[in-house]
Amino acid sequence: MRSLPRNSLRRWIWRAFVQSALIPLVLVESVLITVYLLTNGAIRDAQVGHLQQSALQDLESAAQREGQIIDSRLQGIEAQVKIYRDATTHALLDTRFQPDDLERTRHAVTSTGVFYSRSDDGRAASFYANSTPLEKQDHEKALRLSQADPLMRSIDDANPLVAAVYFNTWDNYNRIYPFFMTPEQYPHDMVIPDYNFYYLADARHNPERKVVWTDVYLDPAGQGWMMSAIAPVYRGDFLEGVVGLDITVGQMLAEIGSLQVPWQGYAMLVSRDHSIMALPAAGERDFGLRELTQYSYDEAVRREVLKPEDFSLARRREMQPLLQAMAADERRVQEVMLGGRKQMVAWSEIPQTGWRLLLVVDEANIFRETNRLAERYQQIGYLLIAGLVFFYLVFFAWMWVRSRRLSSELSRPIAGIVGMMRSLGQGDYRPAAPETRIDELASMAEAVQQTGAQLEASEAERFLAQRNLELVLEGTTESIWEVDGQGESIKISGRFVERFGLRSSEMPLSEFNLRVHPDDLERLRHLRRSFAESGEDHFDAEYRYADAQGNYAWLLSRGKVLERDAEGRALRVAGTHVDITRLKQVQEDLRHASLEAQAASQAKSRFLSSMSHELRTPLNAIHGFGQLIELELQSKPDVEQETIYAREIVNASRHLSSLVDDILDLSSIESRRQQLQLKPVEVGSLLAGCVELVQPEAQLRKQQVQLMASDQPLYVQADARRLRQVMLNLLSNAIKYNAPQGLVSLGYEVRPDCVRLWVEDCGPGLSEEQQAQLFQPFQRLGRENSNIPGTGIGLVLCRELASLMEGEMGFSSSPGAGSRFWIDLPGAAAPSLAPEADGAPAEPEPLPWVLCVEDHPASLKVLQEALRSLAELEGVGSVQRALAVLRERTPDMLLLDLDLPDGSGLEVLDAMAQQPRLVSVPVLVVSAVVDQELFAEARRRGAQACISKPVDLQQLRRIAVSLLQREDRRTAGSLSR
Repeated sequence: MRSLPRNSLRRWIWRAFVQSALIPLVLVESVLITVYLLTNGAIRDAQVGHLQQSALQDLESAAQREGQIIDSRLQGIEAQVKIYRDATTHALLDTRFQPDDLERTRHAVTSTGVFYSRSDDGRAASFYANSTPLEKQDHEKALRLSQADPLMRSIDDANPLVAAVYFNTWDNYNRIYPFFMTPEQYPHDMVIPDYNFYYLADARHNPERKVVWTDVYLDPAGQGWMMSAIAPVYRGDFLEGVVGLDITVGQMLAEIGSLQVPWQGYAMLVSRDHSIMALPAAGERDFGLRELTQYSYDEAVRREVLKPEDFSLARRREMQPLLQAMAADERRVQEVMLGGRKQMVAWSEIPQTGWRLLLVVDEANIFRETNRLAERYQQIGYLLIAGLVFFYLVFFAWMWVRSRRLSSELSRPIAGIVGMMRSLGQGDYRPAAPETRIDELASMAEAVQQTGAQLEASEAERFLAQRNLELVLEGTTESIWEVDGQGESIKISGRFVERFGLRSSEMPLSEFNLRVHPDDLERLRHLRRSFAESGEDHFDAEYRYADAQGNYAWLLSRGKVLERDAEGRALRVAGTHVDITRLKQVQEDLRHASLEAQAASQAKSRFLSSMSHELRTPLNAIHGFGQLIELELQSKPDVEQETIYAREIVNASRHLSSLVDDILDLSSIESRRQQLQLKPVEVGSLLAGCVELVQPEAQLRKQQVQLMASDQPLYVQADARRLRQVMLNLLSNAIKYNAPQGLVSLGYEVRPDCVRLWVEDCGPGLSEEQQAQLFQPFQRLGRENSNIPGTGIGLVLCRELASLMEGEMGFSSSPGAGSRFWIDLPGAAAPSLAPEADGAPAEPEPLPWVLCVEDHPASLKVLQEALRSLAELEGVGSVQRALAVLRERTPDMLLLDLDLPDGSGLEVLDAMAQQPRLVSVPVLVVSAVVDQELFAEARRRGAQACISKPVDLQQLRRIAVSLLQREDRRTAGSLSR
């Protein structure tokens, strides 16, 4: 701890006098002067602040007002687009309409196969590109569209912002007004849907079929920079084409130039991605830009040419504060450096398009009068301060003389008392007291003498207590230990060193860890790390420790922090080791006794298993014929009630079949304990995979699933498949019985003797009566008649599986506060990558690993069950998750759904084609979209086979066996070569 600066008694008394004199005098006069200064400053600041606030509010209001004007104009354009779309749809569907002779004669065909209009005649221009062969061109459709020409002409005449009105079709036909010679402007083989943002109107980008606005682009028709309002034209569910109205940037500049911007400012228009769409001449000078483009129109007809990157505000460092304020939706006025001077920018958002209208005003123009007023407030009374300084110089000289006299009366006896205290520190508990005329100092000297007498008696008692404590510790604990946090070393008492044959009583922690059992070492490290990071004072851990002969003993290690540094980190921790080997043996005996007691219920389980197998044959017939009846009735009219009856039979048979499956699973667990393969399992990745599997069900119920896990890997001794089954069952129960739109959380925690995996919900909880009935077969705790599916066997299965994996299950719950279920499992060391030694028993050959990209939990479950005996199937529910897994591992086969929440399964095929190690992985497409063209595209991109939903499981197994055998033959062949 940093020591305080020291001063002599005379100087201390002098400072005390000065401070006591400053209180009645300096404080009063300083307050008066401060009030004078603050009053003048407050009046000035209030006036300046009011003027500045008023100016900023006026600028912000102007931005909102002018933005509403632009918005109203854009709304009018959108209304015209909708009218034109309806007219175009009517013209397409009106097959009875016969075009006049003029419309037929004004069309011709070029030598290259382009069908076009060759004369104006007050009508729209027509262009049918030869990218659609002449024999496939629908000329009658092109002539019928002439019905909408008067409306196109009216829209162009009525709205000065509209530069062109057009309609583009899926088969490369374009109709546009005003008229121009299209063959001279367009490439004859142009694929029209590739231009003018045609894709923005399709079902993927515009499922609501509404009017959308494009970014600013270079018009291939030669009208310069422009933007378009477009809308889809559908014939049923088929996208026939896109209608649009073009607005040139020049026209928008004229519209913006007419806005009333205060303080000689100007307005500019910015797109959703912060790209400048329209910039007047004043803005060109500030930004150093010009609206003219260096691109040619020949390049514009070959591709969409957008505004250059120089027009993006995001590329300008001085505009970053403005973009951050716009993103945070803070107060809509921001100061920026623009054109070498400070300028204020106010903005408003145009709801129709997401564009922003920016008003830019020079800050000097806004605050000119305000700054002029602020310069008038600056003079204060220096004479008052000078007089105050002179008075205190005289007063301090008088106080100096008084302090010297008082200090001499105090320093001598105080020095004598200090000498008495030094004697106490050196072991002299009976020092002599100095003489003094001050009663308080005399009492202080007497108190020092009494303290010496008490210290002498306490030292004798302390020596006796320390000797007794050492005798007690030697008889009750295995050893005493102390850990140095900085040096990462441990000091142990001599008895422990002799018992376990250690080389010395002090060693590094890394050397001490060499004797810890490998299955307990990682858990012990997690406990130490958690203890250091949590700031707790007490440490508690159980682990096995080996003596010199390699025999392990169970130790209970408990300790407490003795010293911390300034940042709260533990510098010294001390505690004891207690041998709990006998206690652990008693616990193991009790566990075996419990297992033997549970064996008494196996007769019941065998009976249930036998009955369940006998029930499956009639159940299969009921389920199959029920589906046939339902399918047959669906094709007949006036049998709605009979169809409902058949559906109820199918649903009841499915529920009964699920119940029989759970009973079989329970009986198989009880009768085949030896078939579990216990090995180290990393809990973090296992929990993450479980979360991904239940995520669709949680989203369907509008619930959230939160995983709380550490980045450090941690392993438990368990059967991976059965542990995943337990956690999925607990997660399913938590989601089903959770509160509406509730939170389900899961994670793991390191305990002194095990690792605990837990699942928690925020549902209604369980009463004491319901808790007493938990873990009983077929017991659903009063929810038998609810609409929540279940059989009442899931928790019984989980407890049996936990017991087989040498673990325990438990729970905690209270009404109205949710429930937490957990499974405690023994810790394990990380699996070794070294090859097995000669003569070691060979592990059973693992099943092929199949990755299934499927977002529907029910479909994933069907596929897992169908391929259970053939492969180990792992599921992911999105394109991004599939790509992440494929970057880490190479599956033996891939099952792929094409319709996924975040994209198409074709993206996964394209990514695999770019990875040499994934090119040879067989792919089976399983999709609900029965589209032969889509299946053909999937095969072209690398899929070996495609089947549609609902899946024929026999067909699925045959194809899977064929693809996996082909992969095995390919692998064997590559190894032989």
